[in-house]
Amino acid sequence: MPRSSDTAPPLSVLLRRYENAGEPLSCKPVTQGLLNRGYRLATTRGAYFLKHHLDGDHEAIARQHRATQRLQALDVPVAPPLEDQGGDTVAVIDGHCYALHPWIEGRHRNGAQLSTAQSRRLGSLLGLVHTCLAQVMDDGAARHTEHVSADPEETFSLIDELLELARSARPRDSFDTLAEHRLLQRRTLLERHAGRRPPPGGAGGWVHGDFHPLNLLYRGAEPAAIVDWDRLGVQPRAEEAVRAAAIFFVLPAGRLELTKVRAYARAYRRAAGADPAELRAAVHRVWWERLNDFWILRWRYQLHDRRADPQFPAVSALAVWWTKEYDAVCDAFAG
Repeated sequence: MPRSSDTAPPLSVLLRRYENAGEPLSCKPVTQGLLNRGYRLATTRGAYFLKHHLDGDHEAIARQHRATQRLQALDVPVAPPLEDQGGDTVAVIDGHCYALHPWIEGRHRNGAQLSTAQSRRLGSLLGLVHTCLAQVMDDGAARHTEHVSADPEETFSLIDELLELARSARPRDSFDTLAEHRLLQRRTLLERHAGRRPPPGGAGGWVHGDFHPLNLLYRGAEPAAIVDWDRLGVQPRAEEAVRAAAIFFVLPAGRLELTKVRAYARAYRRAAGADPAELRAAVHRVWWERLNDFWILRWRYQLHDRRADPQFPAVSALAVWWTKEYDAVCDAFAG
């Protein structure tokens, strides 16, 4: 995937902006995300997470930073950036935006590694995030934002384009064969369920925007920090709860661990003050989103980026399974 900058961070210049940050000893990449680039930075004074914000939207980055500072004051496990000697959290050097965070020791855990009790804790945590964001963010945007669902006619055109790319791939491999099968299968499902397109979503609120296992660090059995707030924004909040569960609790065969989903969802509803009807509506909208979503295939065939390929078997199977088990999934989230 092309990058906006392939240069190494200007460590000496950057660290001089901070009081007692030390001198650089090592700087190792720790993530290769689409939005940003991250490093584990070791200095003579300790370890840090250095984030290079590739989009360079200073205002948006500063808003994310203020949100995490306020959330930390409400005891949400986050890792706000450090302020430099001028009180700024965004360091702009040669037109590039950087932020220096404390290094958080921890590991990522997916749903298979969580007990039922820990699944409840996860739901409570996301509910806490949503209620606290409602306290610290301007709610004006939340009241006036409309969230339109995917248009199946546009999806049919995308399926045709992706089918052509998958069929013409050389050398052809098992991924291309599976991609063609899933595209044809999904087109049939969409034709069958096109009349179930949901109306524009409501119940909007500020959400993390990308709540999944790689953005949550655990220390032992407890969450240590929610990281990567780059997609902080206004969305139907319960949809984030459903979307997150569909990532945390998906099994390799492409089905959800509904027992854990039920425990997670009940805890989320209590913590967020969400009623079953809100969750049912969110399940329907996220199901529809999954039927119309081909982000992994777009990465591979349109962007020539194969990093997400390993996720495709489970993700593509989930849309099919979810359609078949629609009522059971609704019951798990709203029951």
